[in-house]
Amino acid sequence: MRLTAKSEYGLIATIDLACNFGLGPVSAREISERREIPARFLEQLFVSLRRAGLVTAQRGARGGFKLSRDPEQITVLDVVEALEGPLETSVCDHERASGCGRSASCAASSVWSKATRALRDVFAETTLAELAGTQEAMDDRTSVV
Repeated sequence: MRLTAKSEYGLIATIDLACNFGLGPVSAREISERREIPARFLEQLFVSLRRAGLVTAQRGARGGFKLSRDPEQITVLDVVEALEGPLETSVCDHERASGCGRSASCAASSVWSKATRALRDVFAETTLAELAGTQEAMDDRTSVV
């Protein structure tokens, strides 16, 4: 299993879109500046998120990106897998067990499998709507200071 900056920044960007859900498109530049995500990297992430059907793009002066469906219906797992591919262990999984040769006699295999299941469960249970609510509360706190 490998989570990279793609997942971190992609999740931050989609949370930002969830905070603005229903208010129209948000420009990548705005998100980049507000969330301190490198603009070119963010543009690459939006390509993958669009391909996965999680965001849509609108061209023009008032263009930008928006979530393709309600944030209640998009999970962290959806975002992570759109950017990283299927979440699975790096070596010790059943689909690739033939590549290892030791998986049937390796005590670590069950630990990696449990860890992957636990991570998938947390990601699958957490929606962008939940995270957007938390982000908005945090943003309110920092703007008061």
